[in-house]
Amino acid sequence: MFFDYNQLVAFGQLALAALLGGLMGLEREYVGKAAGMRTYSIVSLGAALFTILSINVLEVVPNAINFDPGRIAAQIVVGVGFLGAGLIIFREQKVQGLTTAAGLWTSAAVGTAVGFKFYWSAIFTSLLVLFIFTALIIVESWIKSKRKDNSSSNKYYEP
Repeated sequence: MFFDYNQLVAFGQLALAALLGGLMGLEREYVGKAAGMRTYSIVSLGAALFTILSINVLEVVPNAINFDPGRIAAQIVVGVGFLGAGLIIFREQKVQGLTTAAGLWTSAAVGTAVGFKFYWSAIFTSLLVLFIFTALIIVESWIKSKRKDNSSSNKYYEP
C-alpha cells in the first residue's frame, strides 16, 4: 500500500486544520482585513503539520531521547506571535489589527489541537471564534454608542 493508515489520518488532520482555519478567516476576509481565509488556513495548517511532525519524530529518529514534542508546539505560539505583531498598527491614537492578530494566533492553536487529535476542541474553538468575530461586534457597537452618549456626564472619560 502506498500510504499507511497513519499517513491517511495525518492527511485528514491537515485538511481539517486548513478547513477550520479558513472558517475562522471567513469573517476577516469579508470585512477586508489584512489576514483572511488563506492566511488563517495556512497558519492553522502549518501548526497542525508541525504538531504532527513533533509527535511522530520519535518513530523516525528513535535515538532522540531528549526530544519533547511540546517544545515544537511552544515554538508555534512564539512564531505566530511574530506574525500577529506584524498585523497590529498604532495609528491616530488607535490600535488596529489586534482582533485579527488574536484570531490568527487562535487559528494556530486550532491547528495544534487538530495535530494533537483534539478534534472537538478545535471545531468548538473555530465556531466560537467565528461567533466572537460576528456577534460580539454588535455588543461592542452598542457599548461604544452608550459610552459616547454618556461621555459628557462621565468625569472619568478621557478621549
